[in-house]
Formats: sequence, structure tokens, C-alpha cells
Amino acid sequence: MAVGVRGAAGTTSALSQSDAAELLASFRSWRDRAIAGLMLYCGLRSEEVLGLDVVDVDIGGRWLKVPLGKLDTERMVPLDTEILALIDHITEIRSPGRPLPHPRYRRAAQFLFTHHGRRLSQNAVRAELDRAAETAGLDHITPHQLRHTYATALVNAGVSLQALMALLGHMSAEMSLRYGRLFDTTVRAEYERALDLAKQQARTPAPGRRNLPLADITGGADWKDTPLLKSRLAGGFCLRAPAQGACTYANICEHCPSFHAEPSSLPILAAQRVDAEALAADAEKRGWIAEAERHRRLVAQLDTLISEAQAG
Repeated sequence: MAVGVRGAAGTTSALSQSDAAELLASFRSWRDRAIAGLMLYCGLRSEEVLGLDVVDVDIGGRWLKVPLGKLDTERMVPLDTEILALIDHITEIRSPGRPLPHPRYRRAAQFLFTHHGRRLSQNAVRAELDRAAETAGLDHITPHQLRHTYATALVNAGVSLQALMALLGHMSAEMSLRYGRLFDTTVRAEYERALDLAKQQARTPAPGRRNLPLADITGGADWKDTPLLKSRLAGGFCLRAPAQGACTYANICEHCPSFHAEPSSLPILAAQRVDAEALAADAEKRGWIAEAERHRRLVAQLDTLISEAQAG
């Protein structure tokens, strides 16, 4: 990152986008990945994340109402699509518990993030963040460092001062100006453009980059068990780092309406289907909801192709 964030106690460093993606992939559960993602890609403070009620999430509109926080303000923040998918899944599987008093304004709340019926604690968030950072091979990371990473990425992508103030919940321009010099436009347009640019920078390989030997990538393990984004193709497979995102062209032929499978291809399609099911289960276990759905769509399409080939 080109911009550092200086506070009263010194300098808080922002994570690179590749380190941020690796960190997010190292969390063990949908809940913990969503918590970190709300700080990393939506700019929430840790206490704001833990104070979220299920009614604060507008799934259809992709907005999040951030309740009274550090500065006694309330703001609306656009939700990153990846984090929205995680939250959507959490709200589907969570069991409604007994409403608990909100620590800020004492009304009864159905907290989004709980553990055994209790509101999740700051200590629990820090402990899981430490574990994920160690798994990702990173130094100690604080929750507020994730918020700094979010703000720094937006500044480096050219977000406006007004948009940054609205997204971070700052009451004065001075607070936001710590992140750099900015230009003017609307909040949502700035947010989506800047975040997409920041993610794209992590996904673009360096020019002239050489491919590593497969054994160096997998460590000698089965490619289907690696912590990477995996695609099963008819004639092989594809492995990509989580920061790169899924390949746009993976399985493009299988999904093409002009593609027709011959009976002689049935063994290949059947083997591809078995691996695609295994990859869907692997992605779901890692909390990669979009990845799991991508593999399941391929399984469904392979079923159609197999049926058509069997019918001749």
C-alpha cells in the first residue's frame, strides 16, 4: 500500500491486498470470516461489528445499518458482495435465541454474531484473528488494522473525502484526512469502484511471471485438498490463489449452450462430476460460499450433459 495511517500513538500499517485475502481465507468459520470481512471490506470497528442486530442487514439492498458507535453516530454502509453472501448464509442457519439487551442503548437485540446464545466478545474476536494471522504466515494483526487497511485501499484508489467520511463514520474532515488527499463523487459509486480496483490489483499476476512446479504449489498433496481456488476441467484442473479470484473462463465450454457431449465422453464427464462434487464440499467446508455454488452449478450442468450423451 502506498499510504500509511498515522495515529497519535504511532503508525498503523495497512495490509497489502494479497495479505488481506490470505488472512480472510485463513478463518475457520463463516462467522469469523464475516466478522473480519466487515472490518476489512466495509470499514467497521470491531465493537460496531459485535453490536450488529440481524435487522441491521438489508440483504436485498446490499446495505448495512451501523448502529451507534464510537462517535455516537449511525450510518449506512454498502456491503461488499462476498461479505454479503457470508452474512446471508449466517442469517439462514442461525437459531433465533433469547433477545439480549444491547450494551449501547439497552433495547432487546438479536445479535448477528453470538456464541452459545451470548453476544460474541472482543477477546474471542482477537483470539481468532491471532490464529488466522498465524495460519496465513502474518505478524500480529489488530482488529483496527483491518479498518485501516480498508480506508487506505480506498484512498489509494482515489475515493473522495465526503465518501470516506460517510463510510468510516467520521464527524470531521480532519479525522479522514489522516488517510490522504481525496476528490469528490458519490458514496456508493466511489465505494464499488475503489474496492473493485483494490481487489483487481491483487488478482493481476506480474508480467513475465513463471509458473511454479505443481509439487511446489501442492506440497506433494492431492490438488483437490489444497487451500486454493480449484476448477476441474475435462482435460485437467486449474489452481489459483484466493486473492486472484475464480477464473472467468473456467468450465466455459461446459456451460455454453452450443456445447454437445458425445457418448464416448461419458467416462470423462463422470470423472469430472465426481471431482466437482468434491470441490463443492471442500469450498463449503472453507466457508467459500460463492465457490461452492460455482462447483454445484457445474455438477448440475454435467448431469444435463451426461443425460444428453446417454440419450444419444
